[in-house]
Amino acid sequence: MVMNEATAKTERNARLSAEDWAQAALDLIAEQGVAAVAVEPLARRLGVTKGSFYWHFPSRDALLSAALERWEAVEQETVFGQLEVVADPRQRLRALFQVVAHEVKSHKIYSELLKALDHPAVGPVIERVSQRRLDYLSASFRQTGLARVDAQHRARLAYAAYVGFLQLSLQLHHPRLAHDEFESYVEHVMDTLIPPATTPVAPISHP
Repeated sequence: MVMNEATAKTERNARLSAEDWAQAALDLIAEQGVAAVAVEPLARRLGVTKGSFYWHFPSRDALLSAALERWEAVEQETVFGQLEVVADPRQRLRALFQVVAHEVKSHKIYSELLKALDHPAVGPVIERVSQRRLDYLSASFRQTGLARVDAQHRARLAYAAYVGFLQLSLQLHHPRLAHDEFESYVEHVMDTLIPPATTPVAPISHP
């Protein structure tokens, strides 16, 4: 029996979860920015009716908040979570830099969110995420043996390099580096920012 379009949409409506809508919103943010998040284009993108949206969310702002919560939680789990097993702080920092260097969509989302800092739902999330990243970097640098203030400065320098590279690549449309050139750049950043192994390791746990 051939399923008509209306029946197909009804079945998709029933299958879609709030998480599906939140992820679709994040995908759209990565492609077009926060302002592009709207019910009708997302429904078309997902192949469902608007009724599916209102089953899960009362408003567009509620969806945006859910999408931002998802982005924040997934980043915490996939990036920082997988690094907890790396005991050596220098190797942990190298692993972090490698993960960050080769993740694309999360950077695009973050870059678009930076453009929308005046949005009441975006600003607090970016503040929390940025502070968590800085705290993690500072604690890791501290564990390599750097003094507290030096570790904080190194963390700010590393984060500034990250945000600056995003600005060059995604907002100022600086020419993309070739693969080998990019890998060489990442290696240079790690060699520059991560203290050498001769520095004694401080026995400090992460916050």
